[in-house]
Amino acid sequence: MEHEFFMEMALQQAETAFENGEFPVGCVIVQAGKVIAAGARQGTCIDNDFFNEIDHAEIRALKSLETCAREFKPGKAVLYCTMEPCLMCFGAIILSGIKKIIFAYEDPMGGGTCCDLAAMTPLYRDAKIEVISGVLREKSLDLFYNFFNKETNLYWKHSFLEAYTLEQKE
Repeated sequence: MEHEFFMEMALQQAETAFENGEFPVGCVIVQAGKVIAAGARQGTCIDNDFFNEIDHAEIRALKSLETCAREFKPGKAVLYCTMEPCLMCFGAIILSGIKKIIFAYEDPMGGGTCCDLAAMTPLYRDAKIEVISGVLREKSLDLFYNFFNKETNLYWKHSFLEAYTLEQKE
C-alpha cells in the first residue's frame, strides 16, 4: 500500500503537467516516509517543432533536492515516477545514489531501466539499483492515453509510444 500511496503523489504531479498541456509524467522522491522532492515534466507544450528534452520530471525532482529542507540520504531514498525513466534520467538517478526506482507505466520506446548495467563501466555496473514496475499502471496509462488523444498534442505524435499507448486501451 505504501507504493500506491506515493505513486498517487507522483500521479498528482503528472496530472498537473497534463493540465498545463505537458507530457503527463510526474515524480516524487521519498525518504523516511516523507516526500522530500517532486517534479513534473516541462517543455513539451511549445508551439514550434522544438521540444525541451532536459526538463523531465525525474531531473526536475533531483534538481529540487538542492533546496530540500531535509538532509538527503540517497541510499534511503525511493524515487516514484509515472513513466519508466529514460536513459538520461536513469543515469542521473544512479549518479544521485538512489537505490530504488518504482514506476507505473513502461516506456517501450525510450525506457532506460532495462539496459544491461553489468556491461557498463564500474560507476553504473556497481550501482545495485532496484527497479519495480507497474505500480498504479492503469491510472498512469489513462493519463498518457488522454494526452495522445488530444488533437492539440504534437509531442511524440505518430511515435511508437503513441501507438503502443493507444493500443493498450483497445
